[in-house]
Amino acid sequence: MTTLRAALFQMTSGIDPAANAAAIVAMARRAKGEGADMLFTPEMAGYLDRDRTRAAQTLRAEGDDVVLAAVREAAAREGLWIHVGSLPLKGERADGRWANRSFLIDANGDIRARYDKIHLFDVDLATGESWRESSVYGPGEQVVAVDTPWGRMGFSICYDMRFPDLYRALTDAGATILLAPAAFTVPTGQAHWHVLLRARAIEAGCFVIATAQTGAHQDGRTTYGHSVVIDPWGDILLDMGDASGLGLADLDLSRIGDVRGRVPALANRREISKDVTVS
Repeated sequence: MTTLRAALFQMTSGIDPAANAAAIVAMARRAKGEGADMLFTPEMAGYLDRDRTRAAQTLRAEGDDVVLAAVREAAAREGLWIHVGSLPLKGERADGRWANRSFLIDANGDIRARYDKIHLFDVDLATGESWRESSVYGPGEQVVAVDTPWGRMGFSICYDMRFPDLYRALTDAGATILLAPAAFTVPTGQAHWHVLLRARAIEAGCFVIATAQTGAHQDGRTTYGHSVVIDPWGDILLDMGDASGLGLADLDLSRIGDVRGRVPALANRREISKDVTVS
C-alpha cells in the first residue's frame, strides 16, 4: 500500500486497567470511523502506576491481561490494526521481574509481533525525581521488526530512542517505519523529545510514529505528551501538544524512496570497527 492513515491515541492512562481498556476500545471505534488503517497507543497504555506494591496486585501475565484481550477483540470487530505501545506484565520472566511489552495486533485480532523494552530508564533528576526501571522490569534481548501491509515496522519503547544502535539494527533489517511509544517525563521531554525523534527519522530515512502519555496521572506523575509523526526528511507531520485524544496523520510511503534517493545514508553506511586508535 502506498499510504498509511495513522491514528494516534494520546492517553492519560491511570491505575484501572478496565477503564484504560475501555478508552482504547472506544478510540479504536472512532479511529475506524475516521478512516484510519492503524491505531497507535503509548507506552503503558493499559496501566500506569509507580506504586509497585499496588501494581503487583493488579498486573497479570499476557494470557490473563484484560487490556490485551479487549484490544484484540476491538481490532477484530473494527477490522483495524492496533499497535499497543506497551503493557506491563508479570509472570513472564524467569528472573521474576516484570516485562514492558509492545504488541502489534492485526485486523483479525491476531498478535503479529511482541517486543520487550531493551533499554531501561535508571536516573536521578535534578527535580528530585528518581526512576529505577531495572529494579522491577527486566530488559528485553531481541530486536524486533515485523512486516505489515504498509511496510516493515521496527519496534522500540521510550528510553530506547536514545540508543541509535537499536535503530541501525532495525534499518539493517529493512524497517521503514519506526515505532517509539513513550511516557516521557516533562523535563526530558522539553529538552530532548523532538530532537531525538527527528534525528532517528533523518538518520534512517524512515517515518517515526511516537505515541505518548500526557498530563497528570492518578499515580502522581506528569508526562510530556506531544505525540508525533515525523517523515523521513525530519518534517513533523503531526504534533498533538499536551491534550489527550486522537490525532490523525496520512503517511505517503513513497516519501521513503524519495528521501533515501536524495540522501543515500543507508546505502553509504559502513561497518565501523570497535577498535579505536587513540593517540
